[in-house]
Amino acid sequence: MAKYKLLSSTQYKKDLKKVLNNPRSMMLISKTLKILEQDGVNGLPTSMLPHQLKGRYLDNWECHIRPDLLLMWFQYDEPTKTIKLLRIGSHSELFD
Repeated sequence: MAKYKLLSSTQYKKDLKKVLNNPRSMMLISKTLKILEQDGVNGLPTSMLPHQLKGRYLDNWECHIRPDLLLMWFQYDEPTKTIKLLRIGSHSELFD
């Protein structure tokens, strides 16, 4: 049973459409979302470089699904156990 409820922002849905044509990326995205749904950020392997962001993205989390495919989300641990998926894309798409 899932511990976290995943919600998708409108921007995340738009971003996701851009990567739908890459089956390998979609498989890795699906695996990543399953991990987040089960254990939140604590379940992600260190190889995905999960970390909290600073500056204008303060308190948001980011991880690397592929070297230049990033997932950004906000995680509510208590009391709601909810993860809001905010963005997915390359460094330049997310931060430029």
